[in-house]
Amino acid sequence: MEELRKSFHEELDEIQAGIVRMAALVTEAVPRATESLLESDLELAQQLITADDELDDLSVHLEERCHHVLALQAPMAGDLRALSTALRLNAELERSGDLAVNIAKATRRIYGTRYDATLRGLLVRMSEEACRLLRLAIDSYVDGNAGLAAALHDIDDQLDNLNRDCVQAVFQAHNDGAIDLQAAVQLCLICRYYERIGDHAVNIGERVVYMVTGWLPEHTGSARQRIRDRGHAEVSDQSEETGEG
Repeated sequence: MEELRKSFHEELDEIQAGIVRMAALVTEAVPRATESLLESDLELAQQLITADDELDDLSVHLEERCHHVLALQAPMAGDLRALSTALRLNAELERSGDLAVNIAKATRRIYGTRYDATLRGLLVRMSEEACRLLRLAIDSYVDGNAGLAAALHDIDDQLDNLNRDCVQAVFQAHNDGAIDLQAAVQLCLICRYYERIGDHAVNIGERVVYMVTGWLPEHTGSARQRIRDRGHAEVSDQSEETGEG
C-alpha cells in the first residue's frame, strides 16, 4: 500500500511538472507574439503558430495522464482536488497558448501597420502584465499558496485598466488617421486577447484556492441559494400553519 501511494505521488509530481512546462511555453510565446506584431515579423509569427503544436501535444498528454491516474488510483479528498485542478489548469493554459497564437496570426492580417509610441508602449505593457499574472498563478499552484491565488483577482485590475487605455489609444490612432479601420479592429481584438490571458490566470488562482482549501468561489452563490431556498420553505410552512396564502 505504501509503495502504491509513493507511485501515486510521483505521478502527481510529474503532472505538476508538466503544468509548469506548459506555463513556461505560454509565457515565452506571449512576448514573442507581441514582438512579431510590433515588428511586423511574419517569420516569427509563423514560428509561433507552428510551435503551438508542442503545447497542444503536451496538453493532450497531461489530460490522458490525469485520467489514467484517476481511473487506476481512485484518489480521494486532497489528492482528488489536486488532479481535478491539474485538469483545469491544463485547459486554462492551452487556451492561453491559443490566444498567443491569435496575436501572432493578427500580425499577418495587419502586416505593415505602424504604431505610435503610446500605442506601442501600451501593447508591451499589456503583454508583460498578462505574463506576470500567469507566472504568479503558477507560483501559487507550485507553492500551494491560497493567499496569492486569491489575490490574483485584484491584481488583474491592472490589466483591465491597461485594456481600457489601450482600446482608447487605438480609437485615437484611428481618428488621427494613423491606422486604418482593419488595423483598429484587429488591435482591439488583440487587447482582448491579452485581457483574456489575465482572466485565465485568475481562473487558475481560483482552482488553486480550491485545491488547497476545498472551496470554490462558485460555492458562495450556491450556498446563498440554499439559504434562500430554505427561507422560502420556512415561510411556506408558516403560511400553511396560519392558513395564509
